[in-house]
Amino acid sequence: MCAPMAVALFAIPLLISGLGKERFALLSLVWMLVGYFGVFDLGLGRALTKIIAEKIGKHGPREVATSFWTAMSLMLGLGILAGFIVYFGSPWLAMHALKIDPSLQPETLQSFRAVAWGLPVLITVTGLVGSLEACHRFPLVNLIRIPTGAFTFIGPLLVLPFSKSLYAVVLVLLAGRLIEWLLFFISCLRVIPAVRDGFAFHAREVPHLLGFGGWMTVSNIIQPLMVHIDRFLIGSLRAVSDVTFYVTPAEIIVKILILPRAWVSVLFPTFAADFRDKPEATGHLFAQSVRLLMILLFPVVLLLVTFAPEGLTLWLGPEFGVRSAPVMRWLTAGVFLYSLSFVPTSLLQGIGRPDLTAKLHAIELPLYLASASFLIIRYGIVGAAAAWVLRATFDLAGTAWMASRRAPGSGASLRRVSIAAALTLLMLAAASIPTHFLLKCAISALFLSIFALFSWKWLITPEDRRIILKRLPNSAR
Repeated sequence: MCAPMAVALFAIPLLISGLGKERFALLSLVWMLVGYFGVFDLGLGRALTKIIAEKIGKHGPREVATSFWTAMSLMLGLGILAGFIVYFGSPWLAMHALKIDPSLQPETLQSFRAVAWGLPVLITVTGLVGSLEACHRFPLVNLIRIPTGAFTFIGPLLVLPFSKSLYAVVLVLLAGRLIEWLLFFISCLRVIPAVRDGFAFHAREVPHLLGFGGWMTVSNIIQPLMVHIDRFLIGSLRAVSDVTFYVTPAEIIVKILILPRAWVSVLFPTFAADFRDKPEATGHLFAQSVRLLMILLFPVVLLLVTFAPEGLTLWLGPEFGVRSAPVMRWLTAGVFLYSLSFVPTSLLQGIGRPDLTAKLHAIELPLYLASASFLIIRYGIVGAAAAWVLRATFDLAGTAWMASRRAPGSGASLRRVSIAAALTLLMLAAASIPTHFLLKCAISALFLSIFALFSWKWLITPEDRRIILKRLPNSAR
């Protein structure tokens, strides 16, 4: 997940220079269009991961072929439907909805229609990836995803010596996605031999897939909306210029979510496969995962909160250091809490209760919109960031409570995590007070030491401590 970002840092300035600002903006819209229409899989990729993981855990890989082909057929149909919508909606989008220079409208229309042809591939690939993740083939998935993800930025650079047409760039990107699809499909045929026995669509699988996937779709639509709608609220309730001072730190901080997303992509198939037969072990894994994720995240979060003004000033200038630093601090605390909620959300979905998380998110959305609107009107962009923290707290409390009721033996551990979360928030608040750089360094070192000692004694279990000590060199014990 991080590799394409590293390539993007190098490639984006070259793309802006080579394509021009307007064509690059249109390319960004194409990327956004592709990402948004990913919801057209209706959660079937995640549903397929769950069902295959369950079947492998219970029957072995021979029983998964019908689920695989049924889900892939449904996703192909949904991809074709999405393609029709984009294809016939492209003239309105390119000619009227977006304020595009008339000279660029023809190639924009061609580009959107090319994306429409590629949507069946873009949507069905989620089922292929989900199938491999259900079999715990994460190294194989990463081996394919790293170069193909990097190609999202390298591909357009390869086009620039020959053409600056957006249409040519999109065709190259779609060719890269087709190669990615073929690699994942061949991998599925090798990893799950039963799939090679032939196409097998079973109507009895459809209600289960759509029932699970439908609730997943509710969450998949609402969650990104709540992550990004704050900037639209700021633009409508305050000055549009304020959005810049909010979005800039926000775009940095949301990158922290890469870690919990990667974390739960590994946990989800294990939760799905083990919960029915080994609920106690699943509860232990759930509680352990929350604790370890907190331990990994807090040092990064503390440094971001402590040195937000210095970092923003060094990167973007003193005005951002003053106006965006409070926003960055609030958002960092919010993303920290929100990251921890990924684990209980993954557990609930993995054990077959995506309806619980979907209902929670449906309740959360109007509450968040109301609180964010009030706080933005009253306190501006800092109020928007504070509303983010309130939403993240609500999300974590709700998902953790529901998960603890269904994961045996996790209640006591989650109570410890709650106490630890309260302590970390107090340390983050205290770390934002000093203004002198050397004092900030001293405070950071002190709080990291306190957190390390607290984690060793409170968050890490005796069994985990024995494992850690066993793996340390003799000189470090």
